[in-house]
Amino acid sequence: MKQDSTRNTSYTVDCEDYVHVVKFNPFDSGDSCSLIAYGGNNYVVVGTCRFQEEDAEVEGMQYKTLRTFHHGIRVDAIAWSPETRLDAIPPQIRFCTAASDRKLRLFTSDLQDKNEFKTFDGHTDYINDLVFAPNEGQEIASVSDDHTCRVWDLEGNEKAHFVLRSSGMSVCWHPEEAFKLMVAEKNGTIRFYDLITQQAILSLECEQTPLMSADWCLKNTFKIGAVAGSDWLIWDITRSSYPQDKRPVHVDRARLFRWSRANENLFATTGYPGKTTTQLLVHHLGHPQPILTGTAAVGSGLTWHRTLPLCAVGGDHKIFFWVTEM
Repeated sequence: MKQDSTRNTSYTVDCEDYVHVVKFNPFDSGDSCSLIAYGGNNYVVVGTCRFQEEDAEVEGMQYKTLRTFHHGIRVDAIAWSPETRLDAIPPQIRFCTAASDRKLRLFTSDLQDKNEFKTFDGHTDYINDLVFAPNEGQEIASVSDDHTCRVWDLEGNEKAHFVLRSSGMSVCWHPEEAFKLMVAEKNGTIRFYDLITQQAILSLECEQTPLMSADWCLKNTFKIGAVAGSDWLIWDITRSSYPQDKRPVHVDRARLFRWSRANENLFATTGYPGKTTTQLLVHHLGHPQPILTGTAAVGSGLTWHRTLPLCAVGGDHKIFFWVTEM
């Protein structure tokens, strides 16, 4: 693994295909390495990463592929299950994907002989995001251009179905709020649903469109962030249903918003892929300007490390990693 200064990335990993989506495992898998999954045109690769920022014996970064899963179709989104354990005997890897054929696929593997997958049918249009229930991992929520958010059990049965007013762009499930689901719609509305009563209990408004991505801060359940149009927007849900803070950041349009898992004031946004590159910006709420600017060749996907202030973006036959200051 080399340090790559030409694009000011901290590290890069070479991949065999275009990387459409990349996702660090947000849960503790019982191992000192971090699990990462990335999706290409017809497969998902699961690997481990270890960085010098967390282990003095590592020079730069160590990456190792654990397994390549045949997918047969382009991978558009990946969610990790909290049931994934590397310290179990045998180990268990579990993740779910969304693909361009409007299906979810649930993969379970022991990295040896057991490799199973189940297909979930129901969405009638493109699936934009999905997430596992963060504590037990027994349910999966997904949102789609078909104006629905659906909650599934691990057999693919639909447990809940919320009708939206526009395309569902992001869905978040917070470990401290296990009975609530956050759904962000393209029309600029973010709603919280009570999973017991299956009713909407709170909504936030961007007052601008299109909302492309939203995230629920891990370190502070009152903080919500999103990108809409060319701006990022931040809410404190105890104060108002309108954003407390917003700023124009990407010239054409913003594409993704992700909170750091290590610091409640740190977040990243990406712009739309231009002709050749995507801009990554890392922001700190205490600073008026982005604290890090990076570019990736036709980048896609955005993910933060579970404990380090380090994020990754997929691109053309590469994953790019940036380390930032807390």
